[in-house]
Amino acid sequence: QVRLTEYGGGSVQAGGSLTLSCAVSGYSNNANCLAWFRQAPGEEREGIAIIYFTDYTIYADSVKDRFTISQDNARTMLYLKMTSLKPEDSAMYYCAAGTHHGLAEYALRPDHFPYWGQGIEVTVSS
Repeated sequence: QVRLTEYGGGSVQAGGSLTLSCAVSGYSNNANCLAWFRQAPGEEREGIAIIYFTDYTIYADSVKDRFTISQDNARTMLYLKMTSLKPEDSAMYYCAAGTHHGLAEYALRPDHFPYWGQGIEVTVSS
């Protein structure tokens, strides 16, 4: 059973930084990537960063150059370092594990990820 648990959410002022962590256990045999998604109230879930087990990364334009996704060597911990935070970054953040082998432009679609954490809230005040 794949289990993911997020840590490190909270409130921060605009321009500040925050790092989220996600503990991962029980990988399925065909998983090859981890990702971070977020969902603001009334909005669709948005994929923001993916890291493959090869350490290749892809970012959504909304967070590129501000957020950094990383994983430990054992792939038991996933991280999201967020800098230059904006009020529009406020959302529930979710880590996810899954499989993707197709085009990069489709990598951050939720349907590639069958395993999800429970989510953690990030609030950025102006």
